[in-house]
Amino acid sequence: MSSLKMSASEIMSLLTETFPQQAKNFGIDELSETSLVVRHKIDDSHLRPGGTVSGPTMFSLADISLYILTMSRIGPVSLAVTTNCSLDFMRKPEAEVDLIAKTRLLKLGKNLCVGDVLIYSEGSTKPVARASMTYSIPPNS
Repeated sequence: MSSLKMSASEIMSLLTETFPQQAKNFGIDELSETSLVVRHKIDDSHLRPGGTVSGPTMFSLADISLYILTMSRIGPVSLAVTTNCSLDFMRKPEAEVDLIAKTRLLKLGKNLCVGDVLIYSEGSTKPVARASMTYSIPPNS
């Protein structure tokens, strides 16, 4: 029996409703009970000088990835929030391609959801960034 409480399409509907300014940038490529692959559609608004994807764009991808994985397991809890993030930028991402985040659930407890995220330029096997993320789950969710 699956422990998923929301499907990829239900989560995308939630994102569109809750974060309409951002939802259009993301797509869910794969979703399972313990892992997720999210795509960030890159355009000129995500670039910084030097022809690379900006750090805030990569943080946004890591953050929304663990948010999606958390929602898939606990259901639509809008007040779940990021409580910790450690983000390592490892190499320059390609400016002309989407970013792909591979997210893994490490622990889902009553109050916290912990995961890690590897971010790749689409088509590359070498990660451009790595994030360790924690989400706080509000009581009675």
